[in-house]
Amino acid sequence: MAYHVKELFYTLQGEGLQAGRAAVFLRFAGCNLWSGLERDRASAACRFCDTDFVGTDGAGGGRFATAHELADRVLACWQQSQSAPAGDASATPAGYVVCTGGEPLLQLDAALVDALHARGLQVAVETNGTQPAPPGLDWICVSPKGDNALVLTAGNELKLVYPQADAPPERFLGLEFDHFLLQPMDGAQQAHNTRQAVAYCMAHPVWRLSVQTHKWLGIP
Repeated sequence: MAYHVKELFYTLQGEGLQAGRAAVFLRFAGCNLWSGLERDRASAACRFCDTDFVGTDGAGGGRFATAHELADRVLACWQQSQSAPAGDASATPAGYVVCTGGEPLLQLDAALVDALHARGLQVAVETNGTQPAPPGLDWICVSPKGDNALVLTAGNELKLVYPQADAPPERFLGLEFDHFLLQPMDGAQQAHNTRQAVAYCMAHPVWRLSVQTHKWLGIP
């Protein structure tokens, strides 16, 4: 299959349990819960998205005809960003790629996971959880959106944007995730939402606070 990628870039993971980790971000175009067009936001199944995932015109983006072509591009992005001493391959850690969107599981498939693994890359996904996942993923982060039914009910972390009136935290505690995180919703009410999230985590310590550190630091 062909893969449509909005952008592909090297940065630090800004949120969740992997915050601070160097990674290639592979942002797929398209989502099943919103078209990405402002004219459709009010009627979308997810109305608070803060990401541009429309088209393939972002940095490193494009249309990739095969899994091997895209995996080669991801590996090149990782390698070009390293500064290991000459001749010391052991000084360069295993590559890490975060597949995100939009909704990455509309495109991410077993062929691409295998191709990325074959190049020594660990593969993470950040998904809304409404689509099935291919086998072999190294890290699964599900971020539920409203009352949309989850297909993925197990993984490494469940990261809930908070507050969502139709997605209360207690709804998710019976699911098989290793970690549960609350992330304050961005926007005009961010300060208020942060206070609410802090209070909830302190009252319900099974939840951890996730902060979008990349926005505070001004990195992609």
